[in-house]
Amino acid sequence: MKKIYFIANLIAGRATINSCLGEIIRELNKADYEVTVRITMSGTDACEQSAYACANGYDMIVCAGGDGTLSQCVQGIMNSERIIPVGYIPAGSTNDFARTLGIPKEPMEAVSHILKGRAVPCDIGKFNDSYFTYVTAFGAFTNVTYETSQQVKNVLGHSAYVLSGLAQLTSIRSKRMRIEYDGNVIEDEFIFGMVTNSSSVAGLLSLNDFYLDDGVFEVTLIKKPTNIVHLHEILSSLLNITEEIDKEYIRFFRTNEIRFTSLNNEPITWTIDGEYGGDLPVNTISCIQRALPIYVKSKEHKMQM
Repeated sequence: MKKIYFIANLIAGRATINSCLGEIIRELNKADYEVTVRITMSGTDACEQSAYACANGYDMIVCAGGDGTLSQCVQGIMNSERIIPVGYIPAGSTNDFARTLGIPKEPMEAVSHILKGRAVPCDIGKFNDSYFTYVTAFGAFTNVTYETSQQVKNVLGHSAYVLSGLAQLTSIRSKRMRIEYDGNVIEDEFIFGMVTNSSSVAGLLSLNDFYLDDGVFEVTLIKKPTNIVHLHEILSSLLNITEEIDKEYIRFFRTNEIRFTSLNNEPITWTIDGEYGGDLPVNTISCIQRALPIYVKSKEHKMQM
């Protein structure tokens, strides 16, 4: 009998996992899995418990929670000597990575997705000495993802991020940075930057032409605008409200490794999968190709097999 280590965050999103936890375990048992359940007790608990599962002979980790909970599981797995596959039951406020993978929002449908699907190696990002599943970002609005309270997220979902972000429009500060990738060097003032492997971020931004296992990430940079009106135009462009991206102020490219350096030695605050990611003046981000098996329906997504 195969063994599943089931890591559940019961306060993620609208706490939907609470009402169906027993049913989930029953379905996994019916599929001939022995299930060990661990309820997360702190922000790093999922990381520690996924490392435990890798070291103690489990065949699979099933993670029920939001993007942050999944990211913590990935941290634990990637820091382990033995890599085991992950099944994801999305239960957060936005569930960006689940949307990218085509995983259903309804918990029991997600369980069926795991049991009937197969594990496909996906790219994982490395941010300095940490790992991420789908996005790391700096600048405007990125603090919203980890400063918005869980109660507000539960009530408003991803609308909470929009409302909190709008309140910051008049206080956005630019960062003068050197950005190096593939032999290219860019020096300018930026208000926002993100490195992604996802079809959406915060349930809003939409990227269609990407692969989950091609060994490169998508990079989006926004230069400092001249005034608040222009800032609104840039944001509208980025959110696909207008027909074309504002190419004068928005840079988009792909790379497998990129280095960000603050030119005034001021620390740059980053988020990793929607959680606080630290603040250092120099940060290196790279893509580890096909690093972690994740249960997806590959035929529905752009995967290079």
